[in-house]
Amino acid sequence: MRQRRCHYSSRKPQNCNARSPATMNPMDNVTEPIFECCHCSLEVTPNPEMGTAHRNHCNHCLWSKHVDTTPGDRASTCLGCMEPIGVTLKHEGTDKYGKEKLGDVMLVHRCSVCGAINLNRIAADDPEDLVVKVYEHSLALPQATLDELSSQNISLLSENEKPLLLERLFGKSI
Repeated sequence: MRQRRCHYSSRKPQNCNARSPATMNPMDNVTEPIFECCHCSLEVTPNPEMGTAHRNHCNHCLWSKHVDTTPGDRASTCLGCMEPIGVTLKHEGTDKYGKEKLGDVMLVHRCSVCGAINLNRIAADDPEDLVVKVYEHSLALPQATLDELSSQNISLLSENEKPLLLERLFGKSI
């Protein structure tokens, strides 16, 4: 079956086989539709090897689309473009010694329409150099933005944590 191009640029699907974001159910195990990035306008094609079940950010520029209220639900009515403003690591509790376990690299996105903050796990096909650029840009964010993130229990990676980020992206150095 040929997959037809679908844009999330309006609330109704435009001539495509996929359902609209508001009616997609993450439990359906349906391949995410191809979409056009709201920032760079390049086509984003979901890839089974990308490492995430829900693709809502562009693997060319890392901008996202505000389609989720909770991860994967596709229930947001905002549909604004979301700028990648920082990088953090998923917190996965503590190990048996009481040390915090840090998991996947996460992009922090802020909606340009409603200001909502969402976290999105990076995918295998995301350009590592762009993830590093987002991290570097986040080091100069205004204090008000950092306070807003902190109020949502989101802490961006600090300058001291750059080696940890590089290790997660590129593996351990010899």
